[in-house]
Amino acid sequence: MLQSLLGVIVLLLTGLSVWAADTVVSSTRVWPAPDYTRVTIESQQPIRHKLFNLENPDRLVLDLEDVALNTALTDIAGKIGAEDPYIKGVRAGRFKPGTIRLVFDLKAKVKPEAFALAPIAGYGHRLVLDIYPLTPPDPLLAFLKRRESGQPETPAGATAVAPAPGPALTPTPELSAPEVTPPQVAAKSETPAGKPAARPARTASERLITIAIDAGHGGEDPGARGRAGTLEKDITLSIAQKLKERIETEPNMRAVLTRDGDFFIPLHMRVDKARRVRADLFVSIHADAFVKPSANGSSVFALSERGATSVAARWLAKQENDADLIGGVNLGIKDPYLKQTLLDLSQTASINDSLKLGKAVLQEMGGINRLHKNYVEQAGFAVLKAPDIPSILIETAFISNPDEERKLRDPSYQNKMADAIFTGIKRYFSKNPPLAPAQVANNP
Repeated sequence: MLQSLLGVIVLLLTGLSVWAADTVVSSTRVWPAPDYTRVTIESQQPIRHKLFNLENPDRLVLDLEDVALNTALTDIAGKIGAEDPYIKGVRAGRFKPGTIRLVFDLKAKVKPEAFALAPIAGYGHRLVLDIYPLTPPDPLLAFLKRRESGQPETPAGATAVAPAPGPALTPTPELSAPEVTPPQVAAKSETPAGKPAARPARTASERLITIAIDAGHGGEDPGARGRAGTLEKDITLSIAQKLKERIETEPNMRAVLTRDGDFFIPLHMRVDKARRVRADLFVSIHADAFVKPSANGSSVFALSERGATSVAARWLAKQENDADLIGGVNLGIKDPYLKQTLLDLSQTASINDSLKLGKAVLQEMGGINRLHKNYVEQAGFAVLKAPDIPSILIETAFISNPDEERKLRDPSYQNKMADAIFTGIKRYFSKNPPLAPAQVANNP
């Protein structure tokens, strides 16, 4: 009798110890996008997992080992929207002792990738599941189809999702005092209502200029956070969309956004998108941050082959390049741009053109905000490494400065910033017209 009682006690204690050892999931997030859907499972300990596909019907199974079943996991079903391009729905439940199974019902066959991320910034351990289509979407073809059908450039993944926790601001090297040389901005194309003018008709022989607009950060990577809670990823997307509207008013210009919703895109994929749409320019939009709230002013940066032009520029490039670590990239995937040696002649020509473009844009930005430096700075920004596309990174203002954070939240300031960038782009092309036409523009 006593042995039986002891046996029961041992079993109970063993069960309690196993239960106590289960990893607890703190949150789950789903980020649908045209290129892929990302599912993030966050916890305080690493999660061991197994991933495999099932057919008839198409399903994706993710087994989580030694994980407790809680509402953070079961609530994931409610985060799958009907417009998700790849997932119909998801079910979570205990498959067997010690294993929680997530079953994703799919809309088509997919190519999944699962990988773990170590804690960084405000995040704990993350298990990331990226669901890619078997055939990646062609951004140029998708853009042309949207133009032919008259549809707006809004992705299936632009649904609202619960905001992810943002990383805390980290100390930076001391920044020099802002320098101001603000030339007045030329006449704008803005209408009294704050909207760009309608696109004029274009002739059949005009050179079609393509501009890739990159809204910095997104999805798992919120970027910097202002004291009032403003997220950099939201500001950059809003200004990018406004800039796109203005570019689309020009008869010989078109604009393509690297992201047009709240989702994460690795830096090399942003570069790749610009090259795949045969972009003539690449403009990456950001909002700066510093530990001292007094830091202020707008800046423009280009790539450097020989190192940064200042300590602050080097630090900023590292912060922006760390977006991949925060947003989460699969380090097992080779990156053809971030790891390559800079291409000598092609890269040098692109950097020279980038400096000209940056100077034209910086002059226009000086008419609406103080300039942190009155010249284009340079550093090793990964997102600017397209070897054949003039590329600049714009810091629209310091989101960490309360006054500038208020500006960045103001639609009127966003419109003025979009106008300044747009006018700078036009000024650049007026002095540096594109070379041999890549294609002839015809009225759609």
